Order: sequence, then C-alpha cells, then structure tokens
Amino acid sequence: MTHPATVIGVDLGGTAMKLGRYTIDGLCQQELTVPTPTPSTPSNVRVALVEAIRRLDPEAEAMAIGIGTPGPADAAGRVARVAINLDGWVEVPLADWLEADLQRPVILANDANCAGLGEVWLGAGQGYRDAIVLTLGTGVGGAIILNGELFVGRTGTAAELGLITLDPAGPPCNSGNQGSLEQYASIGAVQRRFGCDPKDLGDRAVQGDPEAIAAWQEYGKILAAGLASLVYVLTPEVIILGGGISGSATFFLPALTEELNRRVLPTSREGLKIQIAALGNEAGRVGAARLAWTKLEALGQI
Repeated sequence: MTHPATVIGVDLGGTAMKLGRYTIDGLCQQELTVPTPTPSTPSNVRVALVEAIRRLDPEAEAMAIGIGTPGPADAAGRVARVAINLDGWVEVPLADWLEADLQRPVILANDANCAGLGEVWLGAGQGYRDAIVLTLGTGVGGAIILNGELFVGRTGTAAELGLITLDPAGPPCNSGNQGSLEQYASIGAVQRRFGCDPKDLGDRAVQGDPEAIAAWQEYGKILAAGLASLVYVLTPEVIILGGGISGSATFFLPALTEELNRRVLPTSREGLKIQIAALGNEAGRVGAARLAWTKLEALGQI
C-alpha cells in the first residue's frame, strides 16, 4: 500500500519543538512534541531537530521540512537571523545544516508568519487570498498574505505589524520605537492599562462586570486604530486575530468593528471580514508544513 506524500512542519519554540507530518490536503498523519534542548544553542538544536524528525519519520518518507523559528529568517528562508528565547542564535544557516543532515529540502520562516500561513491554509482564513494575521499575546506579532503568498519583504523581516506607531510620545518599545501597537495591545499593555491580566479581565467580563466590559470596549477601539493603518495600506479581505487575548474577542470585537468602520473609508474596507484564529497552538507547525509544500512547488517537485 502506497502512503500519501507528506512534508514535516516544525514549530521551534523556546521550551518545546512541535512537529507534524502533513499531506498536501492538510491532513496531519503524525505529530510529536519534544522539549527544546538546554542550553538551546544552534548546535544542540540542530542535533535535537534531526533526532526528532527521524523519530517522526523513520523511513525518511517526508519530502521536505518547513520550520518556524522564533525570530526573523532571511528572505530566501535559509538563515535564522536572530532567534528570540534561544541561546546564541545569530545568522544561523539552519536550512543548510538540516539539508546536509537529512538530504531533503528545508525552508525557514518567522513563527508568526508560519502561524499566518497556517490560518490561511487550514484555519480561519481558508478561501481568502489577501489576509492580515495578528497575534495578540506577550508581544503582538503578525503576518501578511498577499495573493495567497507570504509577504516577507526583500530582507525577510517585513510584517512586524505590532511595531507600527500608534502614539509618537507613547511608552518605549524593545524595538526602539515608542508608542507602538504592541505597547497598547499586548498582554503587558492590558495589565498596565487596566491593572489586571487579560484572562482575569475576560473572566470578569463574562460575569457581567461593567468596568471589565468597558475596558474591553476601550481595548477594541485602540486595536482598531492600529488596524486602520494596516487596512489603508493593504486592503485585505480578512483580518485574523489570534493569541491569548483573542479569547475575549466577544467583548472587544463590536467596538473594534465600529471604530474601524469610522476610521476607514468604505472603499478601503469593502468586503472586509474580521475572524478569530481557529488553529490555536497548532498554527505554527501547520504553517511550517504549508511552507514546505510551497518550497516543493517552487522546486518543481510536485
């Protein structure tokens, strides 16, 4: 019996590496989660990745490997330029290393970009060609998909959507910017502004606490101001909101939608939908697998 063709998608995180084998239709054949080695140096991670991939695919049947890394990759998807939460990662040629070890094509992308690709392939963005994906968590990450393809810009570092400026005089950001969207829409921003964790604020809103409900309405308006800039530049068909904070979307989506409609001309938001991400923590490895299929298409191997 012949097995369907598969690729491997890997979500490389600071504490765990999540792997899955996927068919071209997005069916997950197998999955595996292993701890990220300590210390998480490039050489240690290389060894651990090869071992995990061989465990998942002992017969070496998967045709290619896609990897989402916690930081920017170069535009060609070969080099992990920096990896946040990993030890000593600067300009690491991870794709070259793994191709030498595994004798199969390998491609890298930023993990937020992979999450975006995953949502458009198998999640809330199915059927859309132009999408913005925003992850609202510890930071505010993002991805841009244009005409069905990931947009990473000429150096691979485009789509840092959380770093656009909302207030020139706002709180300082790790990026060196001030008043960036991340400083108003992340978990830390909610804690600073409203004095409690987003989960607690969400629980209070569920119980009908008027202060919590008002806080989420304010959050929705702030987020809309950031999204308005992105919509004017990109005119997407869909905006997909993910990350932990999106769990309280019921309470901030109406205010967000109203404010976005107020700020954005009808011609720039024609047909625009706002969706909540559907894949949760699986989005990264799903998108990494989609990246691998895209690589095989580019190589003419499928």
